[in-house]
Amino acid sequence: MKAAVLNGFGPVEKFEILDVPTPKPGFDEVLVKVLATSVNPLDYQVRRGDYKNDLQLPVITGHDVSGVIVEIGTGVKNFKVGDEVYYTPEIFKGQGSYAEYHAANESIIGIKPKNVSHLEAATFPLAAGTAWEMLYTRAKLKINQTILIHGGAGGVGIPTIQMAKAMGATVYTTARTVHHQMLRGFGADHTIDYEKEDYIDAILKLTNNNGVDIVIDTLGGNTLSDSGKILSPMGQVVTLVDIERPQNLIHAWGKNATYHFVFTRQSRNKLDELTRLIESGKLKPVLGKVFPLSEIGKAHSLLEFKEGDKDFYGKIGIQIGSQNSH
Repeated sequence: MKAAVLNGFGPVEKFEILDVPTPKPGFDEVLVKVLATSVNPLDYQVRRGDYKNDLQLPVITGHDVSGVIVEIGTGVKNFKVGDEVYYTPEIFKGQGSYAEYHAANESIIGIKPKNVSHLEAATFPLAAGTAWEMLYTRAKLKINQTILIHGGAGGVGIPTIQMAKAMGATVYTTARTVHHQMLRGFGADHTIDYEKEDYIDAILKLTNNNGVDIVIDTLGGNTLSDSGKILSPMGQVVTLVDIERPQNLIHAWGKNATYHFVFTRQSRNKLDELTRLIESGKLKPVLGKVFPLSEIGKAHSLLEFKEGDKDFYGKIGIQIGSQNSH
């Protein structure tokens, strides 16, 4: 099979399209013909070496799969050949999704939503799965709560806005002005341009100094230390970003705040919940750009550096195969 193999950590030139052996499904595993994958910040972080202690080179990375089951391993009970599925491969364990085939344990895969294409489905598992975990599993967002979602135009920000609105929250988000109309269309009640105004001042003004119940951090930087300034009493902060340096959380102490650190986990239950949201129209894909697997480097450059499109938003899809090819 063809695969994008990472032979070293560093720039996008470290990817090489090679012929490698097709995996065989083991016990409780299925073999999936990968029709589409996508690019996430985790992908370029892995490529540049942020997690080099967790990976052994050469490696096939990639964290989203949408495709068709072509072979069933011993012990598989819930899926059959021909099922269209989507999922996130187990992170830092085995092969990733930048390849024509992928073997996965049946416990982490779900049936693909019927109302979206494979390219659209591939935009959901990691990003929307992370959003689900932040909102539902950790913060336990409730109707009528208020939430600030940093980086609303990002791959995680967009599904987080949609899910929060579906749950009945009042949604505040930060993004550049060029993206505000789009984000309001997805359910954001208040959009703040972080380049033109201090989001802390804006949130306090919009909430009459009450602050918000939940802050979702997709950005890092000073977000953890600053979140305490805009939290309501007993508020929560949920972050999916590594902490690069110590931060002073004194402002959160007086609020009796709770902090959640999320490294997303894979499960079929989460995918089944996402499928219900997608098929009901409450969670829509935002496929901003599509590349073939042979241009995986260009896809990484677009997401990491906005190379060629400084206003890019949403997800990047990678077309790998067609459903009719074998």
